[in-house]
Amino acid sequence: MNIAKLRAFVFQTAVIAAIPTLALSQSVLSKAVRTSESAEPALVHTDQQAAAQQKLDALYRHLGRRPNIVWLVIDDMGWGDPGAYGGGAAIGAATPNIDRLARDGLKLTSTYSQPTCTPTRAAILTGRLPVRTGLTRPILAGDKLTKNPWADEIPLPKLLGEAGYATILSGKWHVGEQVGMRPHDVGFDEFYGFYEAEKEISQGVDKRRYPDLVLNPERLAMLRATGSSTALVHGFKGGETTEVEQIDSIEKMAEGDRTLKEFTVAKIADLAKGDKPFFLEHCFMKVHADNFASKAFEGKSGSKYPYKDDVVEVDAYVGEIVDALDKAGVLDNTFIFVTSDNGPQLDSWPDSGYTPFRGAKGSAWEGGVRVPGIAYWHGTIAPGRESDEIFDLMDLYNTSLDLAGIKDKIPADRYIDGIDQTSFLLADNGNSNREKVYIWNEANLMAMRMYEYKIHIKIVEEKAQWLNIDMTTVSDVGLAPWLFNLYIDPKEQYPVGHRMNAFLASMAAEMKAHAATFKKYPPKNIGLGQ
Repeated sequence: MNIAKLRAFVFQTAVIAAIPTLALSQSVLSKAVRTSESAEPALVHTDQQAAAQQKLDALYRHLGRRPNIVWLVIDDMGWGDPGAYGGGAAIGAATPNIDRLARDGLKLTSTYSQPTCTPTRAAILTGRLPVRTGLTRPILAGDKLTKNPWADEIPLPKLLGEAGYATILSGKWHVGEQVGMRPHDVGFDEFYGFYEAEKEISQGVDKRRYPDLVLNPERLAMLRATGSSTALVHGFKGGETTEVEQIDSIEKMAEGDRTLKEFTVAKIADLAKGDKPFFLEHCFMKVHADNFASKAFEGKSGSKYPYKDDVVEVDAYVGEIVDALDKAGVLDNTFIFVTSDNGPQLDSWPDSGYTPFRGAKGSAWEGGVRVPGIAYWHGTIAPGRESDEIFDLMDLYNTSLDLAGIKDKIPADRYIDGIDQTSFLLADNGNSNREKVYIWNEANLMAMRMYEYKIHIKIVEEKAQWLNIDMTTVSDVGLAPWLFNLYIDPKEQYPVGHRMNAFLASMAAEMKAHAATFKKYPPKNIGLGQ
């Protein structure tokens, strides 16, 4: 954040957290337990923790190795896009493979991301809110960072690698392309993918959408001068980094996810033959705008629109990746998590996804941060489970370390916002260990969900329909925070406030306790202002 943003954050924190440093205790509404001043308070479920550990111990005795961990991260898919969440064929793009994983695993209906992609991608690999790492918004062409945010972070792939895991990232990165910030610089053994988001690459070759850029050689040269990558890259930790192919046409961009899928499927077969467990993060380029249908999937959706065709394509590849795990004989020892990095980018409608909630990508409303979340592990996670209890994507950090048998490696020298959700996911009738989720938008603490209640102290206001990024303002609320009951008002349209809810003050106290953590663990400034 720039100096103005930093000052604004400090002022906001001072106002919200005008309480002693020791006041990290929660309100009467809270049942969570704080075990360390550097750890987020968590709910304690002793019985389910024991049940989950028994499953892990039995698997380890049987197989003699820790489980593989596979994340399938879809770009900009809305909560309502998959059929399992009410979308699918009903809105023009059937998703049978994602639906099958939801049906045969645990479907989470209250999974939370960050409002935009770079913050989410950093958060899941560090277990920390973006305001703590400095990666508060997407890195765009022309951005000049003042420091490497990864230099003093402890990324998940680094810890897993030290514990004997092979670590691979396939697909979109978008968390830095300079030396020291690339996937294979921050712990991944191998990277095969793109540094940038799809639009950042295709804008230089799509004269239909960007004629003032593509048809103007001087402007195009200016864009190229930023050094922003437009290539498919293959890199190795401590080894060579090569450009496999330049994306110089929208036709090549359309086939990007097919190429990435083919790499992942082949890599799974190779990894399964080895003597190491593996962590594979497969990040789809799609369905981020601008969407171009692959030749094999053009017109294959009920809708026939490129976005919907790409949803069908992504779903097919999810199925192929799971099948590859099965064919390699490792499906029974692989934890799979399917999700999206944020809500749909309605700014690009109709090239965008669907959410039934208010807001979209870029906002702190449910539509911006509530995403699909599916946990699948054949033979370990009981099929047919569904839960509306809270899961934050940052929880994947702590959970993955627990699955790998190294939860003692969770850093204690910095604040970790993630929570270990192993027992929630694995116990047959598990409950979430997370009581609340805090929602930030860049340097602004915006809202918090606790149980079915959600409190806003700042809001994102659209100034034109669907423009949740390009035409909005961030505003303070009025005399009192806006408090919604999401069970009776999931679209956040009518605050219940103090007149219909007894816990407005308690919810505000929870936000003060959260803000107080920044006194000892201040935000990081890497030069990413608004």
